[in-house]
Order: sequence, then C-alpha cells, then structure tokens
Amino acid sequence: MQPAMVVDGIDIFIEGEGDETIVMIHGWPDTYRLWDAQVAELKHRYRCVRFTLPGFDIAKPRRSYTLDAMVRILLHIVNSVNKKDKVILMLHDWGCVFGYEFYMRNKALVSAIIGVDIGDAQSKATRRSYSVGQKMMVGGYQSTLALAWTIGGPIGRMMTRSMAGALGAPSPREYISSGMNFPYYILTAGAAGSYSSLVPFVPRVPMLYIYGMRKPFMFHSPQWTETLAAKPDSKVVALETGHWPMVHQAQRFNEIVLGWLDKPAQTGDAEEEDAA
Repeated sequence: MQPAMVVDGIDIFIEGEGDETIVMIHGWPDTYRLWDAQVAELKHRYRCVRFTLPGFDIAKPRRSYTLDAMVRILLHIVNSVNKKDKVILMLHDWGCVFGYEFYMRNKALVSAIIGVDIGDAQSKATRRSYSVGQKMMVGGYQSTLALAWTIGGPIGRMMTRSMAGALGAPSPREYISSGMNFPYYILTAGAAGSYSSLVPFVPRVPMLYIYGMRKPFMFHSPQWTETLAAKPDSKVVALETGHWPMVHQAQRFNEIVLGWLDKPAQTGDAEEEDAA
C-alpha cells in the first residue's frame, strides 16, 4: 500500500471518504498494520488515518524522540489530514501515552477519544494498585527493553523480539526492532526527553475506553475507570482478551467502536463481556 502523503518523514496512509477523520496511533511493538481490521470496517463510514510512529519503522534510521518532539510531529500530522475539522483519536499502548499528551496540549483539535488498554498508567493510583510481584513484572519487561535499546544491533533485536513473543504481541516479527524501545529507555533511564513532564490526562471530550482483562496487571487504576464510566458521554468496556483487544476480538471491538461513535452519549457503568 502506498502512502497518501509524507509528513516529517512519516508515511501517512489514508483510507475512506467519511466526513469525520479517525487518527489511529499504535504502540509497542507495532506499526500502522495493527489497525488493519479496524480500517477494513471503519473506512466505509470514516476517513481512517494511520502511520507508524517515529522511530518504530524498521526500514528507517534508528533514533529516539523526546516527548515534545513526538507531540510536535503528531500536531504536524493532524494538521495535515484534518481538513480543518476536529479529529477522533484511536490510541493503543504508547499511542495512548503520546495521544493523551497531544490532546492535553491541543484540545481544540480533538472531538472524541478511543483509548485501548492504557488509562492512567503513570499515575500514583495505578502504581499503588500493583502488588510487589506486579511491580517486579512491570519493571522487568521495561528495563529489558530499555537495555535492548542500549545494546542495539542483532542482540538488541533478538532481545526485543523475544520479549514481544513472551508478551504475546501479534505484530509480525519482521517488523520488530530494538529501535522501537526508545520510549522505555527514556522512561527507565531518565534520559533526555523524560516523560516526567507528562500532563495528567483528564478527558473533556467523549471517550470510549476498551481494555483486556486477561493480563497479569492493568494499565489503569480502578478509580480512573470508575470516574470515566460515570461521565454521561463516555463508556468503559472490559473484554476477555489480552493487551491487544483490537486483534484478539476484532469483530467485537469494531462493533463496540461503531456503536459508541453512533451514540457517543450512551454510557453507564463499566461493562464486562465474555469472549466471542
């Protein structure tokens, strides 16, 4: 598939001709391909925009991006594709971290947010909700990926792909490289561009939050989902999947997204759904 445009060296893929634009941002260790099933369904009603995050494309030179640089690139992309209208953000994993920060700095550009599996992951409330064992698991995989970034080369690539396999990542291994690990290096090493400056995410637009329950730990606090579910324009849905519900239950995921986009004001308490 050929990109529709290139922004700051990033290939941008656009499918669909709907009035509203959905900007899809993936996380680790994925690429724009993560959203294949969503684009196939949503492009008949929405204009779907996706791309591989800066630094995540194995075919391009390896480099890291500070938080400010990442948000600045996202701003350039949104301004290039939004047709001067607000966009809907669909976010997963590190895409949530970067996308939430983009929203907090550019609220006037966003009409709604669909967050997947990452809520207030960096909050004290989430950290307090972890047991000692869970804290060790989180620290273990993050420090391993940070080390893989530092080592680089074939060894760093092997470490990264091994961790992706251990965590059940669906991304094809040929697209996974140690270059994708720079956020973990910045996060754990306190390197330049540290994420300590992240603005606490407080959505003022309608938000749909979908997360998987089959994980050893959650990336949100119970208080965060309860607060979000209580909002009259937002919704929380828990699925019997792992960290990638858009892949593991693609059809159900798409049904939930389309239903909510049709009626963004419908809400209620958090819902749990059995595996399809």
